[in-house]
Amino acid sequence: MNFAHRGSLTEAPENTISAIKKAWEHGAKGIELDVQLTKDQELVIIHDHKFNRISPGVPGKVNDYTLEEIQRIDVGSVFSKSFTGERLATLDEVLDVVPREVILNIEIKNIPLIHEGIEAILLDCLKNRNREDNVWISSFDHLALKNVQEQASHYPIGLLFYYRMLRPWDYAKQSGLEVNSIHPNEVYVDEEFVTACHAAGYKVYPYTVNKKHDYDKMIAAGVDGVFSNNPDIFGTSN
Repeated sequence: MNFAHRGSLTEAPENTISAIKKAWEHGAKGIELDVQLTKDQELVIIHDHKFNRISPGVPGKVNDYTLEEIQRIDVGSVFSKSFTGERLATLDEVLDVVPREVILNIEIKNIPLIHEGIEAILLDCLKNRNREDNVWISSFDHLALKNVQEQASHYPIGLLFYYRMLRPWDYAKQSGLEVNSIHPNEVYVDEEFVTACHAAGYKVYPYTVNKKHDYDKMIAAGVDGVFSNNPDIFGTSN
């Protein structure tokens, strides 16, 4: 079970409808995207908490702007002139275009900005759009995942880890969460790590695996799938 990270971002500007569409048009069975809150409490799909990487010259942070203001920001030109005018997607727009059989891994991007109340807003959006199936929720902010699980316990939960830590599978057990999977940085994933996670009852989905050699290495280690910026490495195993 492999996930196209932020859509197919090698072919279109990340976290835009163009990138999302290209990912599932290529047959991706899973798409990962990042949600944050705007100033007026709307769910926008964006990875960074600032705009400077995807739209240089736009100051401030995501939650300094209303959704209407954000939708006037061109995030396509930096990627390619052919995408000039492309804007960031909202979660509602993604739900409109992604087929229901595609699994969405929605990451609550709550670090370094803390978006108070984002969990309830996200869950309400999914419920109102009748998209409660085939949705996983992950985050580096494990308190946010606790809030999600207290409000809607049926969503599969993925614990994201950046740094190496002692026995993260034990941490997951002791967290009080019903954890479905562990999402570690690929750099420290090996067979021993995967075996220990599996023994504890957790699936393993490393990020961000972009090269075929690294993908083959992860599969050989026994992972259950990966997050990748380059869905081409999956071949026919999406």
